[in-house]
Amino acid sequence: MRVAIVTHVVRHNDGQGRVNHEIARAALDENIGVTLVASHVAPELLAHPEVRWAPVKIGRWWPTNLLRQQVFALKSALWLRAHRREYDVLHVNGFITWMPADVNTSHFVHSGWFGSKYYPFGLTKGMWSAYQSVYTRCNALLERWAYRRSKVITAVSQKVADEIRAIGLKPDNRVDVIYNGVDTQGFAAATGNREQFGLPKDAFLLLFVGDLRTPRKNLGTVLAALKHLPEHVQIAVAGFLPGSPYPEEAKALGIAHRVHFLGLVKEMPVLMHSVDAFVFPSRYEAMSLSLLEAMAAGLPVVTARTAGGAEIITPDCGIVLDDPDDPKALAGAVVRLAGNDDARRAMGIAAHQLATGFGWARMAAQYIALYRQLAGQQENRRRNDAEASVVAKTDALTLNTLAGQKSAE
Repeated sequence: MRVAIVTHVVRHNDGQGRVNHEIARAALDENIGVTLVASHVAPELLAHPEVRWAPVKIGRWWPTNLLRQQVFALKSALWLRAHRREYDVLHVNGFITWMPADVNTSHFVHSGWFGSKYYPFGLTKGMWSAYQSVYTRCNALLERWAYRRSKVITAVSQKVADEIRAIGLKPDNRVDVIYNGVDTQGFAAATGNREQFGLPKDAFLLLFVGDLRTPRKNLGTVLAALKHLPEHVQIAVAGFLPGSPYPEEAKALGIAHRVHFLGLVKEMPVLMHSVDAFVFPSRYEAMSLSLLEAMAAGLPVVTARTAGGAEIITPDCGIVLDDPDDPKALAGAVVRLAGNDDARRAMGIAAHQLATGFGWARMAAQYIALYRQLAGQQENRRRNDAEASVVAKTDALTLNTLAGQKSAE
């Protein structure tokens, strides 16, 4: 069996890219040939003899992500159509190509985000906001096209599965839920080191991880909650910093000395073992990898129902807020953790135990089982078609023979 996977990047330090990296690696371990249709592939995968890379290069001169994504979708579709006989199963991720797929993994549902009451963009709110609104609307339409032309849609959470069904699928579309995985051993085995990150030794430290340029991740509400918390409660913030409005926002709130912006962090397991709790009240999320990583590291989590992943959080291991935009409720949840060390540690242990059920191997095994099922169905169809063709030819030969005998009489 040979599988083609279409994704923009395949590497360790990218959410969707990491998922596909682990799937590809597990497939190779099962002697399944893997073709990666992507712009970038991790070198260790390319070194494997059963990996084929079909590079899709996009010029940087394209002015917007929306246009760049369309160029990728067209180039990938042309390659896939020309090489269709070279793979048995096609696995894509959302709308990423114009080629219909066997498996389509949904990491984000733009119609779900657009329909959220927390969606902040609009056509009349300025140029950037208008672009974001157009971007979301276009992707919602394109995703609907892609999902309706996929045999099986794999949602990364039950929340995502519900949003996909709400799009309006065809009767023969199938929706499965396969949760993202996490490196449970790597995040559990690390040792904390606050000095390495320049963090205060005596503070009660929260951790926020995410894109610091978008309001969707909702760091603003976390900063507002910090105003309602004691001085010794501080926060470490990990994420790409250039272009972020939050350092200035922290200064405006008078809490800049309590907010530690770390930029991109490579040694995330060490950082997670250096803090006391994880906060992530995202306004919209499909299934957060950082949330799973924090749980694997033994951190109690504070999140919101709008964040994918909240559905797996139990009261034993975290606190789920009803409203992601309520800073006082968020502050109250943090007070519960900061005020009771024994309860906080017990929640961290429970979080780690829950995360152990979401390892990468478990996730990858589910995808490989799905590949085998679909490949088996295709093989059965080919066999049935071949048998039907033989029967048809035999029937035609018999009829011709009988016709010839009757003519001779």
